[in-house]
Amino acid sequence: MAKKYGMIHDENLCIGCQACNIACRSENDIPESVYRLQVWVNGPKKLADGNMVFEYHRQSCVHCDDTPCVKVCPTKASYIDENGISLVNVDLCVGCLYCNAACPYDARYVHPEHKAPDKCTFCKESRLGRGEEPACVTVCPTDALVFGDINDPKSKISKVLSQRVTYRQKAHLGTEPKMFIVPNKKGGVQS
Repeated sequence: MAKKYGMIHDENLCIGCQACNIACRSENDIPESVYRLQVWVNGPKKLADGNMVFEYHRQSCVHCDDTPCVKVCPTKASYIDENGISLVNVDLCVGCLYCNAACPYDARYVHPEHKAPDKCTFCKESRLGRGEEPACVTVCPTDALVFGDINDPKSKISKVLSQRVTYRQKAHLGTEPKMFIVPNKKGGVQS
């Protein structure tokens, strides 16, 4: 059975430190004017008990199974690889940006150097090929990110998915994202 990579972002463990963003920039040589991932900080919000909390939301490609970006690409530059990772072949891209417009997660940007769409690739070009986890996962100081093969019932991600309540952003769109979120217990679930 082919691998099917996915990721979990635990909003309870995330502290908004941006280590994932910095590691991504470094690993993938991302220019300062754009980003493949970012953690948005919301708050502080006052709870009913008077305590103040922050909420942290990861913004990146969610690697949909039913990908709007791939469906609209006229040259097949946007595609899904054998492991379920959504990618862009810069050499086939004609710069129409249909994929950027079709992405309901605002996960793509135009790379300022090669002028083609770019996005999170789970570090396929570097780390996955060496059998390592994506850079963002390896640097997270609170283990808020879990990565692995969803098709492997023994993988860490499968175990966490079987034990924790998760949701997926904009699930009502039917895109079947492979980015799962453990909701913030204090802040509630919003999609």
